[in-house]
Amino acid sequence: MTFTDVHVHLSALPSPGNGCLLSPRMRKSPVFRMVAAAQGLPVDEPERANAAYLQKLRNELAASRHAGRAVILGMDGAYDESGELDEAHTDFLVSNDCVFAAAETDPRFLPGVSINPRRKDAVDELSRCVEKGAALVKILANSQRFDPADSRNRGFWRAMAQKRIPLLSHVGYEFSLIGQDQSVGDLDRMIPALEAGVTVIAAHGCSTGLFVWEKHFSTMLRLIGRYPHFYVDVSALSLFNRVGALMRIRRHPEVWPRLLFGTDYPLPVFAYPCLLAGSWGGFRAARAADNRFDRQFQVLDALGIRLITDFLDVKNAIK
Repeated sequence: MTFTDVHVHLSALPSPGNGCLLSPRMRKSPVFRMVAAAQGLPVDEPERANAAYLQKLRNELAASRHAGRAVILGMDGAYDESGELDEAHTDFLVSNDCVFAAAETDPRFLPGVSINPRRKDAVDELSRCVEKGAALVKILANSQRFDPADSRNRGFWRAMAQKRIPLLSHVGYEFSLIGQDQSVGDLDRMIPALEAGVTVIAAHGCSTGLFVWEKHFSTMLRLIGRYPHFYVDVSALSLFNRVGALMRIRRHPEVWPRLLFGTDYPLPVFAYPCLLAGSWGGFRAARAADNRFDRQFQVLDALGIRLITDFLDVKNAIK
């Protein structure tokens, strides 16, 4: 079985007509510099850098034995109280049109749009994106400066449920982008969307991102028991600050049917969790994997974690 990676970021530098933004402080951030260096991107030539990033992603996915598709994710910005884009508080924006354009270049790419519910045209943008074939909607409330539990978002959640499109939400603290209010990454902030009938995919194994403090784990178990339309992706769980959640998931096989494959590409995938589970053979297999999609699969396999469900099965099952 090949899986759909539900958590792959589209990195796009601003260029004429693509609708993307990158703030000066984000351009100077360690994460931006690390990704640009690791991917060998010519950041002073945005159009060439964007094409190179997409080609590297395409090549790595094509070489994978275990991932056959990737949901490529946009990133909406922050919005002010009038629902207008707040560029002063938006560090990184990858437009939905940019996502759709990238998805058209390869049938293995599924468009994962990003819509901040606080934008004044949120429902209209949702309708537009669904009509264009969006696979899901991604939010990162910590950086997009809104609270998913705010009652003002109820209309947007109802619209998502009516249009039968899944929601992929960041969970925990945010370190890759410049976070604003970290509390809005708490898992229980997604309950209003679940109550509205939205199929919710909680990112990063519901980890806090603080290694030893996994306050969301009991909430995750409760939501799995209460909501059949609640899922969890396993992206970024080999990172040092999130590996604690991975080891907890390993001990709870009742969670596995709700797990979806994900990497958090272009962030790295590490093999060392295999050693924490005492699997030297798994560690060697993961180290030998020549792309991060297969390395992620090998790590999960070495830990005995079985992924039963694929994203496309979830999306097709939404009633």
